[in-house]
Amino acid sequence: MRSSNANWDRRLNLYGFNAEGEPTAATRRNNALGPVAYAPPDARCELADEITAMHQGNGEPKRLLDGFRDSVVLLPLIEGHAWSAEWGGVRWLYAFSGELELTAFLRSRGGATGEEGQEYVRAAGAQLLDVVIPEVGEPAGVALDVGSRRPMLFPPVAGIVPNAVAVDVRGMA
Repeated sequence: MRSSNANWDRRLNLYGFNAEGEPTAATRRNNALGPVAYAPPDARCELADEITAMHQGNGEPKRLLDGFRDSVVLLPLIEGHAWSAEWGGVRWLYAFSGELELTAFLRSRGGATGEEGQEYVRAAGAQLLDVVIPEVGEPAGVALDVGSRRPMLFPPVAGIVPNAVAVDVRGMA
């Protein structure tokens, strides 16, 4: 599914990235988060371990969030726009922890996994939560590894996204 909100699609579409999905020089220079789309080599393993722990009922939410923020995820694109869906009054941005997870999702949906493949960009979890989500213009969160045995949602609430766009804080000031 593609967002029906063309305005946020335009802002999200490769937000801070070039056509190859790499951060632009301006993004690297101006981004207070540091280099986007680059993460410590062990960040993906830490995130996977914490997701497993959460699904087993003994994970630590702060470690999960920190692991996501430190990780690089894949954002599939449909006609140049981030793939997302609306559910429960929230725009969920699809993100995947790796190519295997993205491919499994695409196969389950009958999507392109052959030679032409699926177009996607890489983004740091922190970049998604702190920069992209506030640009959406409606309540938005991240749905990580949807369709897998271990999906994880990062909803638009305080402590995950900036307070200005957190649904549990808005209108309270």
